Amino acid sequence: MDDGRIIELYFARDVRAITESDAKYGAYCFTAANNILSSREDSEECVNDTWLRAWNAIPPKRPQVLKLFLVRITRNLSLDRLGSLRAKKRGGGEAALAIEELGECAAGTADVFGEVMEREVSRLIRGFVHSLPETDRAVFVRRYFFVESVKVIAQRYGMSEGSVMTRLSRTRKKLKELLNKELNENDGK
Repeated sequence: MDDGRIIELYFARDVRAITESDAKYGAYCFTAANNILSSREDSEECVNDTWLRAWNAIPPKRPQVLKLFLVRITRNLSLDRLGSLRAKKRGGGEAALAIEELGECAAGTADVFGEVMEREVSRLIRGFVHSLPETDRAVFVRRYFFVESVKVIAQRYGMSEGSVMTRLSRTRKKLKELLNKELNENDGK
């Protein structure tokens, strides 16, 4: 079933919207959750919670790209779950490493500038990612949005792991420079 029809099922409050979403995007959402959580059981729970969140969000929202809308919900639920799991037992894993790597770029901005600045940082990051060359953008998004391991990214794009790590490091450095420049300019205003 096409995405437009699935969205119409949500608007009609037809429970088939959930079964159709699961049939079409369940495996994709599971992979996104499992990349973060590395636990089949927790990932399945996050995917099931995704359908409830989607049900509650549509309507009033009408996603332009259903696949991205659903995976964003799954990703956010998975990151929340990872946070609770880490609070219980200080674990590691790919998601923790990816979050730590990216945290170097915008550390402390939420505490200092509050929610408004957080939205500005989000806008800057989105613009930055869109300005990247295609391969750098794909590698960055795979690492920090889909939380794929360096090894998986290297295999996907036919690169060495060292090449992927170098690209990510250079991209993070450019992002950090951009954020520092933009946020320092905003401080002066």
